[in-house]
Amino acid sequence: QVQLVESGGGLVQAGGSLRLSCAASGRTFSPYTLGWFRQAPGKERELVVVNWRGGSTYYADSVRGRFTISRDNAKNTVYLQMNSLKPEDTAVYYCAASPFTSSTRAYDPHDYTYWGQGTQVTVSS
Repeated sequence: QVQLVESGGGLVQAGGSLRLSCAASGRTFSPYTLGWFRQAPGKERELVVVNWRGGSTYYADSVRGRFTISRDNAKNTVYLQMNSLKPEDTAVYYCAASPFTSSTRAYDPHDYTYWGQGTQVTVSS
C-alpha cells in the first residue's frame, strides 16, 4: 500500500506560481509511475503530467512549458511546479501512482492504483 498526501494548493492570481507536493508513505514509490491529474467542477478528471519510473515525462498540451514535475525518491515526494497560472487551471489536483512503467500506459486515471485526497488550486483573474 502507498498512501499519498498532497499539499501546497491555494488561491493565486493569474500569472502567479504554486508548487504542489505529494508525499508518499507506506512503501517507497520509486518503482511506480507518478502522475498529476486535475478535476474542475463538472468536468472529468484529466491528466496533467506523467513521469515514468525510467525518467520520461509527458505533459498535457495545456500545461506544457508552464508546469514541471520532479520527484525526489529519497524523500518519497513528487512535486508539481506551476508557473504562469491561468484561471482555467483552477481545479482539484491529485497525485497518483501507477504500477505501469511502459510509456504506452499511465495516461488514463484507470491505470493508477493509488491516489491522494487532492488539493484545491484556484486561480483568480
